[in-house]
Parts: sequence; C-alpha cells; structure tokens
Amino acid sequence: MKKFYVFLTCLFLFSKLLTGQEITVTGTVTDFSDGTTLPGVAVVVKGTTVGAITDEEGNYSISVSPDATLVFSFMGMTTEEVAVEGRNVIDVEMMPDIATLQEVVVVGYGTRLRTELTGSISSVSSEDISGHTMPSFETAIHGRAAGVHISAGSGRLGQQVRTRIRGASSISASNQPLIVIDGVPVQSQNLGSTVNEPTNPLADLNTADIESIEVLKDASAAAIYGSRAANGVILITTKRGQEGRTQFNVSTQYGFSAPSNELGFLNREQYLDLWETAFYNRYDYDPENPDAWMTPLDDVFPYWRDIDNPDDITKGPDTNWEDQALRNGGLRQFDISASGGSDGTTFYAAVSLLDQEAIVVGNSFDRISGRLNLDQKANDYLTFGLNMSLNRTRNFRVAHDRAFASPLQMVALPPLDPTHEPETGELNRRTLYENGLVVQEHSFFNTEIFRNFGNIYAQIDILPGLSFRSEGGVDILNQQEVNYYGRLTDTGGHDGLGYERYVKSRIYNLENYFTYDVVLANEFDINLVVGASLQKADMEFASMQASGFPSDDFTRIASASEITFASAYGTGYRYNSIFARSNMKFFDRYLFTLSARRDGSSRFGRESRYGYFPAASFGWIVTNEDFLYDSRIISFLKPRVSWGMTGNSEIDNYAARGLYGSSNYAGLAGYLSTSMPSPDLQWETTTQTNIGIDFGFLNNRITGEIDYYIKSTEGLLLEVQIPATTGYRNVYKNVGKMENKGWEFLLNTVNVDREFGWNTSFNIALNNNIVTDLDDQIIQYSVWRVVEGQPIGVFYTKEYAGVDSETGDALFYLNEEGDETTTDIAQAANRIVGDPNPDFWGGLTNTFSYRNIDLSFMLQFVYGNDIFNHGFLWQASGLAVFDNQTVFYYENHWKEPGDDAYYPEPRLAMANGYGTSSMHIFDGSYIRLKDVTLGYTLPNRISQRLRMETIRVFVRGFNLYTLTNYPGWDPEVSSPNTADLSTQSSNIQQNWDFFTAPQPRSVTFGLNVRF
Repeated sequence: MKKFYVFLTCLFLFSKLLTGQEITVTGTVTDFSDGTTLPGVAVVVKGTTVGAITDEEGNYSISVSPDATLVFSFMGMTTEEVAVEGRNVIDVEMMPDIATLQEVVVVGYGTRLRTELTGSISSVSSEDISGHTMPSFETAIHGRAAGVHISAGSGRLGQQVRTRIRGASSISASNQPLIVIDGVPVQSQNLGSTVNEPTNPLADLNTADIESIEVLKDASAAAIYGSRAANGVILITTKRGQEGRTQFNVSTQYGFSAPSNELGFLNREQYLDLWETAFYNRYDYDPENPDAWMTPLDDVFPYWRDIDNPDDITKGPDTNWEDQALRNGGLRQFDISASGGSDGTTFYAAVSLLDQEAIVVGNSFDRISGRLNLDQKANDYLTFGLNMSLNRTRNFRVAHDRAFASPLQMVALPPLDPTHEPETGELNRRTLYENGLVVQEHSFFNTEIFRNFGNIYAQIDILPGLSFRSEGGVDILNQQEVNYYGRLTDTGGHDGLGYERYVKSRIYNLENYFTYDVVLANEFDINLVVGASLQKADMEFASMQASGFPSDDFTRIASASEITFASAYGTGYRYNSIFARSNMKFFDRYLFTLSARRDGSSRFGRESRYGYFPAASFGWIVTNEDFLYDSRIISFLKPRVSWGMTGNSEIDNYAARGLYGSSNYAGLAGYLSTSMPSPDLQWETTTQTNIGIDFGFLNNRITGEIDYYIKSTEGLLLEVQIPATTGYRNVYKNVGKMENKGWEFLLNTVNVDREFGWNTSFNIALNNNIVTDLDDQIIQYSVWRVVEGQPIGVFYTKEYAGVDSETGDALFYLNEEGDETTTDIAQAANRIVGDPNPDFWGGLTNTFSYRNIDLSFMLQFVYGNDIFNHGFLWQASGLAVFDNQTVFYYENHWKEPGDDAYYPEPRLAMANGYGTSSMHIFDGSYIRLKDVTLGYTLPNRISQRLRMETIRVFVRGFNLYTLTNYPGWDPEVSSPNTADLSTQSSNIQQNWDFFTAPQPRSVTFGLNVRF
C-alpha cells in the first residue's frame, strides 16, 4: 500500500509538471472586413497581466500554459477570447465594433451619436487636454475647437480668460459662453476686487478630472439652454467609473517656465545716448555749458552717477528692470485617481495637488482638489448617484496692469535707477515711479477660494424606453481676499493700509425631465425630452479698508486704528424654465431635431420676464442611401441645416428696476435713487442659421466638417447714456442690432496607421462681425469705437502717416480722406485705423506614434487682429517723458535725412508726435508652437515585472516658439488685467496691451502609471 501511495504521488507530481509547462503561441491578427493585418492589438492571458502587442505585420508571440485563454482587444474592434487548448499557432480575425466606432457626444439633457447630430458641436477629449499645466481648462482647447477663439490675456496665473464662440454678440451684456459642469450651470465671471487683476472661477476645476468638453455653437445645439445660450455653451463632463476591477492612475509632473519673449529695454549706455540726442534735438547746444543735458538727470535720478566716481558717466547703475519684473517660474503637480465598480455600482475618485509659480514676480497659484463621482443601480428601475468636487485654491496675486504697483510697470523705470540705495543697501524708494520690488517686499494680495461643485441625481425607468430623471446641483463658492500695503509703499503711506473682502456665491439648480425612446415599425427612431428647470443664485459681498497699523507685522483689519471704508451688499437672480426636444431618425438616414425653451428671468421687467427660444434642424445621411451605400470612396456624407433663436440675459441683476440706496446727509440717514427703471427691458435675442456638411472618405481615413453660419442679434441690451438732467448717467434699453457671419472648417486625416502612425487634425474659422444698427448712437472708449456699419470696438484715433524722411518729423493725416498730412497731432483728423477682431484663427495638430514612442505638436494661429500697445505711448515716445524706451524704438527711430524709419526723431518733452495715434497700433497676427509632447511607454514585460499595467514618461513644452511681427511682449492679449472695467467697456476695449505680461514658455516632465 505504501508503494502504491508513492506511485500515486509521483504520478500527480509528474502530471502537474506537464500541465505547468508553458508553450509558445504565435499567430497573426487581421481585420475580418478586409483581411488587413492589425498592428498594436493587445494580446493578454485571461485573468493575468501577462500580455504582448502585435507588431507592424500583425504578428504576436506569447508564452502561456496549454490550458490558458487569450484575450485580443483593439480600439474599434470587438474583444475576442480564444482558448489555447495546447495549440502553438492561433490566427485571429477581429470584427469591427460598430458601437465603439460611433462617437458619443454629450448634448444638453442627453447624449447623441455624432453621426446623428444635426447641430454644430465641437468636441475635445480628455486625451487632448491631459497634462495641461495652466490652472484653467479654457486655454487647453484654444486651437482645438473650430470657431472658438480664446485669449489667455497674459502670463499671470488664475486670471480671467476671454472666450468667444463665433464672435461677439453683445455690446453691454456678457459675451462669455455659458459653462455647464455635469449638468450644472456654474459661476464663471470674475468675483475679484478691482485693485487686483480679475480672477477666473473656472481655475477651481481640476483639468485632470475632465472626460470631455463639448462646445455647442449653433442654435440647434444650444437652444435647449435658451436665454443664456446666445454666446454658445460649453458642456464639461467629468470622468466616471466603469464596471470591472479597481484601476489606479497616478500622474506627477514637474516643470519650469520662462517668459516666452523678452521685449528688450535700453541699457545705461543706450539710454544716455538717446537722452543726449533727444535733449539737443529739442534744445540748442550751449558750448559754455556742454553738460546741460545732464542737469535734468541730476534732478530726477539721485543715484544715477557712480558713488565713487560721479564724473565718469560711463559708470553707475545699469538696471535691467525687465529682469526684475519677470522671472523663471515652476510647476509641481500630483494626481491620483481610482475608478472601477461591480455590478450595479461604479465610482471615480481623485485627489490633485497643484503648486505653480508664475513668470511674473510675486504671482503664484496653488490648488488642492478632490472629486467623487458615484453611480448606483439600486434595482431594475432605479439608478441614483452623485458628482462632488471639493477644491481649495490660493492665488497670490499682484496689482492690475494699470496700477503703478504692478510688477510689469517696473519696465518704465530707466536703467539709471538702481534697485537698491547704494549707501544703505535698502530697496530704492526714490525711483522715477514706485519701485515694484518695494511693493513685492512690503505688501501682499492673497485670495483664497473654497469651492464645491456637485449634484445628485435619481433616474427611474418607468416603462421600456421611458425614464424620469431628477437632478439637484450646487455651486458654492467662498472667496476671501486679504490685501496689505506696508508703510514703505506709496499706497500704504506712513502707517500701512489694509483691505479685506469676502464673497459668498451660491447657485442652486434643479432639473426634472422625462426621456422617451421608441422605435416604430423598425424604421422610425424617436427620442423625446420634456422637462423643467429652476435656478437660484445669490451672492453676498462685504469689504472693509483700514489704516493706522502699529507696524507691518500686524496686517489684519483688527489691528488698524481707523476704518476708512466699509461696504456690504447682496444680489441675486432667478430662472424658471421649461424645455422640450425631439430627435427623430427615419429610415436610418433622415434626421430631424426640434427644440424649444421658455425661460423666465428675474432680471427683466414684469411684463417681459419670459422669452421663447425655438430651434429646428435637419440632416440627411446620404451614405445610407442605396446609391452610396457601397461606395469605396465616400464613407460618410451628411449635409445638415439648422435655424434657431437663443437669448442673452447676462446683465446687472436689477437692470430693469428703479433702485434706491441709503445716503448720509449731514449725519442723517436718507434714501437716494440710484438707478432709473426700465420696465420694458426684455431679452436680447440671437437668431442663427447654420448650413453644414459632415464627410468621410476612404473608409473614414479622411473626415471633416464644413459650416457656414449667419448669427443676427436684435434688441441689444445696451447701456444707453441719458441726459445728466435726469439725475442718472445711463439706463439699459433694447437698442441696436449686430451680425456675425462666418465659415468653419475641420479636417482630420489618418495618414499612416501601421506600426508607425501619423494623424493630423486641422481647423480654421473665419468670422466677420458688424454692428448693423445702433439707433444712430456712437459709443467711444478712448481709441475704441462702436458705430453702425463697423465691427465692435474698431480703433478710432489719429492716423499716423509715418516720418518725413528729410526732417524726422512725425506726420499725421489732416483729414479723413487721407490726402493731406500735418506735423501737429492736435490738428489731425480722427479716423478708423484698425480692427481688434481677427479675420480668422485655428489650429493644426499632428500626432505620431512608433511602437512605444508617441509625439504630438500643435500649431495655433490668429490672423488679422490689431493691437493697441498703450505702453508704447511712453516706452516708444523718443523720451517724451523720462520712461525707459524699448530696443524696438531705439533701432527704428529716425536719425538722419534720408532714413526710412518707423518712429520720428526723438525730441525731449513730448515735442515730436507724442500723443494717442495709430503709431502704437500694430498687427497682432501670429502663429505659435503651442504644444509639443514626446512620450515613451515602457514595454509590457517591464511594466508587468513592476506589477503595473502601463508606465509612461513624457516631456511636454508649451508656447515654445511664436512667429509674429508684433513688437510687444506677446500678441495674445485681450484687455488690461484690471477688474474695474464694466462689461460694456471690456467688450469694446479689446486687444489693449498695457504692460501685459507675456505667455510663459514652459517645459514639463511627467510620469503616468496605471495599475
């Protein structure tokens, strides 16, 4: 018996040895539809992380046990499982996965297949914006979405970003699009104080949590949002979990940045040379006093001479103030997420840390964010879930562009001003203007925001195809600003100045709607959505200013001896809406969409609070017709047309009402009328017609879209000036019309799709804006004008006619016809001299892959927009004032008879062409290497040994090169970073460069790990 047990044991061990022995399986994977081989197919042993990838010929080789099962997966193909059963050769044919080939697009209150869309929608995926290093997501979509023009404004962090979809539609109301995150319209307007640059509430959202971004551009797509959709709608969908094992993603980035451009200002030698030249071009030379040109310098600059050898003017301070204002920045970011789920429960959870230093001295930004998205299928008919994001951001801000305390205004200081006093070594407080280094050392401008985006939902499946969904969303923002100006700053005076401000913003949103999907007679697909929406928004503001601090160690208001200013007020608005939409598909080729929304807003008069916004569209999938169904050339063809109306209600919350405020008269409290009522004020309405075509050729290797639109706005919500005898300055009325017409083109190509892959995406948009009716009014802000027959905000000022090549005099056109010139700028006629609106803009992206290496780059361009460089009024004036001058001026001013120069001869004290004119208006066209990414994914065998699914390292560069003729820091400007501009003035005063910091040129190194 003992021998028998020994025999059985040996037999068992031998059998285990045989079954545990691995074999090598090889084979080829092909496409069932055409027999072509498929490179890049993942071949994995089921239940393990052991796998391989097919090569460029579709071949693979893998070591497995004889009883294993292989899983073959590839994008756009159905997953295949094949039992090995001891075979050494296994060839597999993969079937196209029709469901995954159909891109799903998020639309208002639902989703649609892109092939079935009848409206104009641009999409940006999470892959397109992954690794984006700027705090806000908007700049990541610049150049990627046709028709969307975005201007980051400057290199400051956490600042407001200007977004225009198919041009500007309003003069006095907002032109920013509606932002909807997971179904909740959120706060996206600046809530910062006017003493600092405007803030961007969208910087609170972590870009790494975004799954997709959809831009609703035409009325058919956007009308479901009715009164707030005239400027387009941006839908942001955050990531969600999928059923399966929990998957962790870890990403870390470290980077550095520098100014993308250095403008260049005069050094000591150049400044003194130019000063002496300008002095004697203005005043006669006195041989008895040959050093007369130095006398003003002695009066203004106490430290311009060398302290040890004051008679040697070649020695002394030579400060590069541009280097003091701009610096190298840095980035540190860490993201970790977990997603997965079991039957009935899926989740996505993430935490992110971001710490970033701007290229502008004194400016930095950090953010901590957490997100939890949870979906629970309770039973066969009830599903519920939540999306919740908690964020804390801190923006260490600097003074706005128009303040002398702004770091960038340090460039106005001549090189003769040292940063520190030579005798004491203390920061120099006797500079021409306030020394920005003193401001940075002895003041702070800190903003802290706590933000909660979130919503909860429940969906009941009532009958097959019929469901009811209820969503309750919130956007809660608490913002605290603490500013302090020390006693050594000009603003702080002798005993310091403190300012604190608190903002509470609450937006509550409730959506209830039914969805019904039905197929009739196997030929008619109908999707119906009917629902109601309520939104309540309340904001509270409290601020206080105080002086008299015992020392700069005490910086909070409680330590001050005198309260110099205090204010507290609240505001809010309400929306009450119902909406409906029907998507219909007949015979799998004819597409119809009808939608309507009825909005009520508290912002309008009692008789005009409700507006109606219908839309209709039609599409025809021609390739589903018999005569094109089997075409080998045309893979997809869908012409479409849409018409609809959308509204704009983004004005002051109480613009239609006559308001009263309190007043203090001789110590007695009383009432004061503060605004005139406008009871007939109603919606600003935009009617848009869109004609487009979607196409695909050669098995969709070439795809694209072409759109032409006409977008007409009537009943402009205009801030109309009224006679001062009324006791008021202006009142809102529905006055005027505006029109935008344009083309959009999108072209995607699969150039190579073998082991070496190459894809290209190109988009371009052309837009023509014109104010068609303004009731004969003219609106003027400095050099910007709004007038009938012209685009919004054209430049209207004296037109510079160049330089008299013999005398060096500045010439200006005397009359509007431009046939006479004058040297007296005061006598010159004002004319339309430029247009800040671009003629066209777009982007070109190329993506390459070879085995485990990936490379992509994006070019982004803007053409035809003019920029008013307000700073050049002083920095390119030929020393009309003491300000330092640009190298551009120094190299391009008139020097002797016969010179063909851009700038006139320098003459001291505003003597030759000084003043506002088109001399300082330049072409702002540019093309920019916006984004370059090089990545390497470690081979599977290495990842698996480390028990990881994938490991990828990458390096990414932003704003690496800009090709432009613009002589300023950066052509990507909008308006000065100052929060004290009204909505109307910021709409009109476009492309205003006033000491605006350049975009950062950054390089980031990163690591992505999935396990």
